[in-house]
Amino acid sequence: MIELRPAAERGHADHGWLDSWHSFSFADYHDPAHMGFGALRVINEDRIAAGTGFGTHGHRDMEIVSYVLDGALAHKDSLGNGSVIRPGDVQRMSAGTGVLHSEFNHQKDAPTHFLQIWVQPDRRGLAPGYEERHFSEADKRGRLRLIASPDGADGSLTLHQSARLYAGLLDGDERARLVLDPGRRAYVHVVRGAVSVNGRRLAAGDAAKLVDEPAVELDAGEGAEVLVFDLA
Repeated sequence: MIELRPAAERGHADHGWLDSWHSFSFADYHDPAHMGFGALRVINEDRIAAGTGFGTHGHRDMEIVSYVLDGALAHKDSLGNGSVIRPGDVQRMSAGTGVLHSEFNHQKDAPTHFLQIWVQPDRRGLAPGYEERHFSEADKRGRLRLIASPDGADGSLTLHQSARLYAGLLDGDERARLVLDPGRRAYVHVVRGAVSVNGRRLAAGDAAKLVDEPAVELDAGEGAEVLVFDLA
């Protein structure tokens, strides 16, 4: 079974300094039909205006993944981490028992465009932690590159959950296939461009929920960048 989640049906908040689209219920946007998908709880597509950002705030018991598309995102947290992540960089912060952090766009003349992803951990009360990795375009070209997993396989970030996150770039005749084990489900989010997912056409911001499907099949990409979640 495949259920589509059109981009235009997402929740939307425009705060001036922040333009955000919510794939699942978040903050003031509440939709009982879209509370999450398995352990996947949040996908926010955020654009932060130049010279602005999220001031210091706290999180607990959540795996928070940031995936930068354009611009630069400056991160600081109470664990002592401080870095600037750019396109190709992926960051994972385990909030665990509690962490404070801030995220800013220090560019003077351009917004920062990124995805903020929350995955519920498999247990509460974990020690807070932080990782970041860079995955080049070549790593993702014409394939699904594992970027986060429970065991940090293949140089991926480590998630404290039975979830695997893949990123791919597909154009023209390029194809990618992810076989799903029995009982697993998948969530496909099109970051940009357009692509066919198991024969269904999706464009930027669209998503597909796959349940009881043997595999995720991606083809006919037009400048497509795609995230695929393999979930329990």
